[in-house]
Amino acid sequence: MLPLIIQLISGAVGGNVAGGLLKNLSLGTAGNSIAGIVGGGIGGQILSAVMGGGAAATAGGMDIGSIVSQVAGGGVGGGIVVAIVGMIRSAMAK
Repeated sequence: MLPLIIQLISGAVGGNVAGGLLKNLSLGTAGNSIAGIVGGGIGGQILSAVMGGGAAATAGGMDIGSIVSQVAGGGVGGGIVVAIVGMIRSAMAK
């Protein structure tokens, strides 16, 4: 459960960072947070499956490597989802 919470929080942070850096794709603070949470959960789970970090985390082996992996996967996933949703939103507005 802890890895998922880390991914969701990292996703929210990553989404807001992406929204701050890409002003034209920003969804606002709430929108960036929601999209980031979704992306963080998805991105973190994909990264865990690819790198095999999920098995160690569920077995109770929360070491610094798995935590960094969860933070990276969640943050990057959140940023990517915010960018994609922002591009779709701006394309639909035209």
